[in-house]
Amino acid sequence: QAPPVESGGGLVQAGGSLTLSCTGSGSIFRTSVVAWYRQAPGKQREGLATITGLGATNYEDFVKGRFTISRDSAKNTVYLQMNNLKPEDTAVYYCNILPVRGRSWGQGTQVTVSS
Repeated sequence: QAPPVESGGGLVQAGGSLTLSCTGSGSIFRTSVVAWYRQAPGKQREGLATITGLGATNYEDFVKGRFTISRDSAKNTVYLQMNNLKPEDTAVYYCNILPVRGRSWGQGTQVTVSS
């Protein structure tokens, strides 16, 4: 199955906001837990937030209060609203269906936060 497609990244100043989109296909994506990750240069990929098919959400502590994950099942899309961005949020952002073992990854979307 093709991986979801990420979009919406860009260059933003510190304190700014971006909304990323993750678009998948089929009923599997619509009903699965979807997670957002990021990978900064020289660092391992880290999880940020998850959302179930019914909309229950979970966040890593370091993004709580700044990032919001949501989904529009009709559009087969999961969003990541990012507010009060910091230079350390600079990374390539990915999404995928959980569990990720055995799944391929998309190209991600680059987010660059300038100070």
